[in-house]
Amino acid sequence: PNQVNNVLCFPFIFRGALDVGATTINEEMKLACVKAIAELAQKEVVAEVAAVYSNENLEFGRDYLIPKPFDPRLIVDLPLAVAKAAMSSGVATRPIEDFEAYREKLQQYFIRSRLVMRPVYARAKENPKRVVYCEGEEERVLQAAQTVIDENLAHPILIGREKVINTRIKHLGLRLQPEKHFTLIDPSYDPRYKDYWQTYHSIMERRGITPDDAKGILRNNPTVIGTLMVYKDDADAVICGTLGHYHDHLNDIIDIIGLKPGVETPSALSPLLLTSGTFFFCDTQINANPTVAQISEMTLMAAEEVRRFGIKPKVALLSHSNFGTIDTDTSRKMRAAFADIRRRDPELEIEGEMQADAALVEAVRDRLMPNSRLTGQANLFIMPNVEAANISFNMIKTLADGVSIGPLLLGAARPAHILTPSVTARGIINITSIATVGAQIFEDSMVDHVTHRLVRSG
Repeated sequence: PNQVNNVLCFPFIFRGALDVGATTINEEMKLACVKAIAELAQKEVVAEVAAVYSNENLEFGRDYLIPKPFDPRLIVDLPLAVAKAAMSSGVATRPIEDFEAYREKLQQYFIRSRLVMRPVYARAKENPKRVVYCEGEEERVLQAAQTVIDENLAHPILIGREKVINTRIKHLGLRLQPEKHFTLIDPSYDPRYKDYWQTYHSIMERRGITPDDAKGILRNNPTVIGTLMVYKDDADAVICGTLGHYHDHLNDIIDIIGLKPGVETPSALSPLLLTSGTFFFCDTQINANPTVAQISEMTLMAAEEVRRFGIKPKVALLSHSNFGTIDTDTSRKMRAAFADIRRRDPELEIEGEMQADAALVEAVRDRLMPNSRLTGQANLFIMPNVEAANISFNMIKTLADGVSIGPLLLGAARPAHILTPSVTARGIINITSIATVGAQIFEDSMVDHVTHRLVRSG
């Protein structure tokens, strides 16, 4: 009992009491904490707990009566309950006026991406969209879908075998119910099968795909199914990649929905959250050795994506050269890209070519280039090739205990994102909110386009 008090009760009672300036800790506050613990024990287990206790039965019962101490929801649910009890019992000297804002504040203690994702979450909730998850049987996807529904970030569409999905929902103790909470697409009997394989064949018939090939692919390739749903407006965004290879998914997406008008090459942007700030790396996945034109294109797309996080992009074109000190193919490429980007977007805060320390430390940069266009620390790093981007991103993430969001696919004609197999449930939730916002922006652009045509015609 003492250990339960020390680990599950006292820290959170004190948190709630301090946050409302309670003059004492009374019985009402203690009882509120106990009730919150009891309610939490009966909820589905979150992914963070399931990962730590993977070999245990975590369904409420005789073997699981109280939450595990690693349950991140303790820091939210318990202080909230205690704070409310302190206010209702008259011992709070600083009553909380906005409990939703208080909840957000508490969530930041255990969801490190919460602060930077806040503007994206807020916009996603304004107009949730239909997001299709190609690997709908994956436990991480199911856990993410539960949170997506609870937070009203999107309407999930899960692709997978109905029996497998329902069995895993029950095993995880989730509250998900087909049709009520999400749409289930079972490739083995979906009524749209004929329409979909015929559509896919019409797209791919001159690229080596026969009708029989199309029929087989539409039974066995969920990425093709999910992307076709977006293509046919049966979904607003597609998320894939928890299984399989990145470029296989990318090829399917580009084959079906293509690229935005004016975009020649897709690219991948990887946000990284560190204790020192939020940074963005490009291109971490796709272009092995991008040309000047491709670097310019990916930089402008990446800068626009950074703005969606409510962050002003400060771009560094990285190289082993500092402002012409070394003359190689790579340094010349980054130098030429800098000139091209300045011409295309004169207002963008950008500098290069330069080494990483010059991008991060203003004093170093000022010594090398007193007339630099960049102020402070860069936050968007454009690399000369995919090896540099991928290696530096993963090394910094590991050494600095960073939290990644993404990668985000840039340039697709419709919202589509390809995850990596190591993604967590929280990572899927983050990408879902980004996909929802992307779908909102696409919808707005279509409305603007139609309005413009009507004005011109009449």
